Amino acid sequence: MLKESLYYGKILLFGEYGIIQDSMGLSIPYTDYNGKLLHPKESNKVTKKSNQQLHLFYEHLSSLSKKNELPCSLDLNALKADLSKGIFFDSTIPQGFGIGSSGAIVAAIYDKYCDAEKIESTNDLLNEDILKLKEIFSELESFYHGTSSGLDPLICYLNLPVLIKSKNDLGTVGIPESNNGKGAVFLLNTGQVGNTQPLVQHFLE
Repeated sequence: MLKESLYYGKILLFGEYGIIQDSMGLSIPYTDYNGKLLHPKESNKVTKKSNQQLHLFYEHLSSLSKKNELPCSLDLNALKADLSKGIFFDSTIPQGFGIGSSGAIVAAIYDKYCDAEKIESTNDLLNEDILKLKEIFSELESFYHGTSSGLDPLICYLNLPVLIKSKNDLGTVGIPESNNGKGAVFLLNTGQVGNTQPLVQHFLE
């Protein structure tokens, strides 16, 4: 039986790509979009495609495990069994728009299948635990982006705003509420899907 936890998207208010090179950044959960792992009530193109994509991620994780390079202990046998039953990631998070679609998947897999020394999501995590999670998520999400800061899955997992001061100094923060109409943060849908991996590579070059 799956725990139907929701994993929300994220907005990186500043620091996009630069955080890979140790610059500052601030990322917050974006609760308008979310996803969760589910067993399908009926199979269709959407559930099959998601299941196939999870299969590819599983194969990547299995490869890392065989080389003793998994950054955390995952119950891959349980994941394989669930995949054979058609498990899929039911998501409203648009893919290719930079708001955490792959991060939510990574967070969900970690939350469900990490079977030893799992760092639980709480409001009072120590900086060292946040850094450890970020390191784990960076390795796991690299399957999707080639290079990952690990921040997206971290936000999706903690569901808390995170301020990044440097690679070794980050923590959860509160965001003040304001109703006086003096400013806002909003998303503009360009209608153009982006592929993160080549953009990150271009930035690094």
